[in-house]
Amino acid sequence: MKTLSEILAQITGPDEAARAACLAQWDGLAKPLGSLGLLEDSLARIAAVTGSPDITLDHRTLLVLCADNGVVAQGVTQCGSSVTASVARALAAGESTVCHMARCARCRVVPVDMGMADFSPTPGVWDRRVRNGTADITQGPAMTRTECVHAIELGAELVRKCRESGASIIATGEMGIGNTTTSSALASVLLDKSPWEVTGRGAGLSDAGLARKIAAIERAVALNRPDPSDPVDVISKVGGLDIAGLCGVFLGGALYRVPVVIDGFISGAAALCAARLRPGAEFAMLPSHVSAEPAGGLMLEALGLSPLISAGMRLGEGSGAAAVLPLLDMALAVYRSGQTFGRLGIDAYVPQ
Repeated sequence: MKTLSEILAQITGPDEAARAACLAQWDGLAKPLGSLGLLEDSLARIAAVTGSPDITLDHRTLLVLCADNGVVAQGVTQCGSSVTASVARALAAGESTVCHMARCARCRVVPVDMGMADFSPTPGVWDRRVRNGTADITQGPAMTRTECVHAIELGAELVRKCRESGASIIATGEMGIGNTTTSSALASVLLDKSPWEVTGRGAGLSDAGLARKIAAIERAVALNRPDPSDPVDVISKVGGLDIAGLCGVFLGGALYRVPVVIDGFISGAAALCAARLRPGAEFAMLPSHVSAEPAGGLMLEALGLSPLISAGMRLGEGSGAAAVLPLLDMALAVYRSGQTFGRLGIDAYVPQ
């Protein structure tokens, strides 16, 4: 397994020749130039990641990273941490919400235990435990820096394993009660925003619950004083193991040349951490939807990415990432169609 320093040093940039070849193929098809908008851009982005305009999306894997967050003790959620394990088991059994969506998208779902509280080994759940849940960020750091780095390295290693088993695209998801709190804390620090600006109701908090959540974030940031110029410091102090692992997945996508789909707010926070750790790593990231959480759009803006879907979703589990895969299939069907202007006997469009 590569160390974080090796991962960061070995990431190179996009293949611009492959991107240009993909765009040229789009422009040769019998349709107005650029008329499929972000769908065309998405395939060009995939070509630049893989290094080839001959795009295939036949083998898809949705990695759902699962972990528990000690900040739940502060009453920032509607339910307790035991729900994380229940959903992880449902993911492994193919019964969770995203599993039904993923079947429609022909995507394998792989739940990964990054650090669920008191979770026993379960068939179908990959064991990558770093620790038994994080500490309460209102009382001190979520984890040690060493643990955070290890979680990031494990995330990158997941991409290598998926690529070796044939994955042509990876979608990201997460499951962890309390992780909209940790993600909002990250957003507050990395985007230099007040917790009030970036914190939402998560799974449906009342006004009083939202106030408790914001207050917990304020206490955590004031106590831990995370350094916004050091993403590892920020994740280790106010983040979570799911976010750290996802950060590694995004870095792994850039390293191993596999396109990785961002889900929503939480994976967006991890993606931003990855881009701050290794500027330019976002070339391997594909946006899916814009989360209904307040910072969902802000994260994508900071990454310079535009969502393909705006549906007010806030489920998590990788649901937005799964939902975008059929759109990419449709784009690929047109891209591969060979329906050029010449074949139809009409003049090609040219820029005017």
